Amino acid sequence: MPRYMVAAYLPDDYDPSTETAETIQAIHALNAEMEAAGVLKFACGVSHPATARTLKRKDGRMVVTDGPFIETKEHIGGFLMIDVANIDEALAWVKKGEAAFRGPVEIRELYYREDD
Repeated sequence: MPRYMVAAYLPDDYDPSTETAETIQAIHALNAEMEAAGVLKFACGVSHPATARTLKRKDGRMVVTDGPFIETKEHIGGFLMIDVANIDEALAWVKKGEAAFRGPVEIRELYYREDD
């Protein structure tokens, strides 16, 4: 079965302290339902892009710079790894959890090889 990454985006000025109890409850409810259905493999939030470090190859060596690789007005606030039959099922789960997502959501199939 294919696995998908569901990346939830937030605006750069997002303040987690303003999160409502209802939204947090919706996130936990969606995660619990996905776990019960056996599709959720992993879920987490990620730190603000200001804490990121990017490694780039320059003059034959890796150089570390502060911040994310690209500059945008939004950033990934968290992601899920789900194991579903196809992209349509992944879309259905995201739509079902509409209250849990506060910004755009991107779904991408993951390429991996199962252990033989």
